[in-house]
Amino acid sequence: MKTSTTRREFLTDVSRGALAASVGISMASELGLAPAFAAEPSESLDFGALEPLVRLMQETSPAKLFPALTEKMKAGTDLRQLTAAAALANARTFGGEDYIGFHTLMALSPALHMSKELTGAQQALPVFKVLYRNTSRIQEKGGRKSEVLQLIKPAPATDRKPDAAQLRAAVHKKDLPEAEKALAAIAQESADDAFNHLLHTVEDETEVHRVALAYRSWDLVDVVGKAHAHTMLRQSLHYCVKSEGYNRAETPDMPRKLLPKLLEEHKLLDRTPGTRVPDDAWVEQLGQTIFKSTAAQAAAAAATALAEGFAPSAIGEAISLAANQLILRDHGRRPQEEQPGKPLGSVHGDSIGVHACDSANAWRNLARVSRPRNTFACLILGAYQVALDRGNRGGDFLNWSPLPVKWHVDQVKGADAATLLREAEEAIRQNLQGRAAAVVHRYSELNFAPRGIFDLMLRYAISEDGALHAEKYYRTVTEEYAATRPAFRSRQLIALARVTASEFGKPAPGITEARDLLKV
Repeated sequence: MKTSTTRREFLTDVSRGALAASVGISMASELGLAPAFAAEPSESLDFGALEPLVRLMQETSPAKLFPALTEKMKAGTDLRQLTAAAALANARTFGGEDYIGFHTLMALSPALHMSKELTGAQQALPVFKVLYRNTSRIQEKGGRKSEVLQLIKPAPATDRKPDAAQLRAAVHKKDLPEAEKALAAIAQESADDAFNHLLHTVEDETEVHRVALAYRSWDLVDVVGKAHAHTMLRQSLHYCVKSEGYNRAETPDMPRKLLPKLLEEHKLLDRTPGTRVPDDAWVEQLGQTIFKSTAAQAAAAAATALAEGFAPSAIGEAISLAANQLILRDHGRRPQEEQPGKPLGSVHGDSIGVHACDSANAWRNLARVSRPRNTFACLILGAYQVALDRGNRGGDFLNWSPLPVKWHVDQVKGADAATLLREAEEAIRQNLQGRAAAVVHRYSELNFAPRGIFDLMLRYAISEDGALHAEKYYRTVTEEYAATRPAFRSRQLIALARVTASEFGKPAPGITEARDLLKV
């Protein structure tokens, strides 16, 4: 019998929800995959005023969901409340342990943001799309009968309150009950403390779902309310405990060893972030250094820049530019990576580039909203992860050329905004990634209003399935575009055009029914 599981096995098994069956009950318990507090009587979480709406999300069949939501909206419930209820229903049902479940959770806030870019009845479309996916998955997993998160009672009060080290130690032992009680005790004092203490554990590894779930869960606190922050954070805690089952090479440059070394070496533990604002050339150079380096070298470059007092926003921008190159240069899925909905040459869904950009965005945002020690840590690890992705997931990225290539640019004939937008849409609908990138490059080069491109891409981020990533990646690009200097912004739009052209052709489940009901 094997004693641990690999990263690939973990992600595959949680997506099926079948790990316990495949390795047996004793093995599942050893890996921390048995239900928390299985030997103790459990009490269901109750979300107060939101509870009826949460139950509707869990108990309604997908076929009846849209009429039920429409009735709620007619009675005065808004999209924000629907999103909050869906987030809590998702958290209670999956607890960060189901692949499709946590991807859907991470799409909720992006969908709500997307709705704000629309008008009239169309505003409900992106939210309805994700709520349909959410309820469908909840029903597939058994609804309220399969809830992962139960009521947690904090450990008895003592003179010594749990801290980041105690929480982290419990996770390392794969002791979910102990970790749950420690986090509950911290959260009882302060949601911000719980978030920042938990980040010490999140920072033990760099993996897209680990960091993106932490960021998107905390981002949803603004939607569900601080009273439910603990519920949001528990998902990330569960994910971290489960991932302790990975096989790991105990190398000196693994994050949990390298990060403390760099923080100490660069004397960042007792500092506040700097405010030096570099010029465009500096940001470009740091981005290239991160992109071309080994993971350990990239982490060291970010730590050096932080120690020199450069603003975290500038370092985050360089990390984002490095990740963006992985989309622009990617040759797409190889034959052995082809799957239904992810054909040969495609770059959407869980591609190297989309994952890298979502990770960089998550690390950058976590750095923005956390305390100084975590700000430094998140940016160091953001640089580390981009370089690791470039080198470890296959492909000759250092020698491949970024899109758009000259041949494609030379084929673009449009010279006005309307013509170029029409050409971009034609390229998307024909899955012509290179041409879509070239048209958007020309559009940006001529300084036409970016809103035209965003409106076009938004339409397809709503209509297409996107292999669970359409909403998240669209939101990643809108956030990164807003936080990027004018000199580099077009790269974000070009990458979005390429991914949109890649994902076109597989409409999202429920989107036709939503359009019919909303009459849009």
